[in-house]
Amino acid sequence: MANANTRPFLMEKDADGCFRLTVRSMRYNSQNYPIVDLDHRDEVFKTAAAAKIFARDHFGAQPGEYASK
Repeated sequence: MANANTRPFLMEKDADGCFRLTVRSMRYNSQNYPIVDLDHRDEVFKTAAAAKIFARDHFGAQPGEYASK
């Protein structure tokens, strides 16, 4: 079950120490059940700050909209 408070930007650190960004969007089906769509971005970032800057510049991300894994 999806959490209605899902943050739209997920930053994941891979085995090489680089960060990848996933953009999540939420929609609701006819029974008002939340469905989360994931868009895994191909860009690789050396730091979490670089991933945040990319999300801010390209998707209009605001502080507090990031989650890390």
